[in-house]
Amino acid sequence: MSIIGGIVIYTITWMLVLFTVLPWGVRTQQEADDEVEPGTVESAPVNPRIWTKFAVTTVLTTLIFIIIWTIIDLELIDFRAFFQS
Repeated sequence: MSIIGGIVIYTITWMLVLFTVLPWGVRTQQEADDEVEPGTVESAPVNPRIWTKFAVTTVLTTLIFIIIWTIIDLELIDFRAFFQS
């Protein structure tokens, strides 16, 4: 796998994992029985903890990327033969 290919795979995987991690532990203003901040909707999150979710996303993505890189590097699945006619 080339460096550019690795960066592309890592970035795409990071975004996919981020969108699966984002809803974890979200509580809306309505669920928390807090006063709704003016200018926001009731479904706005109270404390999204975005930096924690970025850290979890990075750790999970790194583990997934290591698995993907190992599969490609050791040729456990021959992708080149799969895509050739």
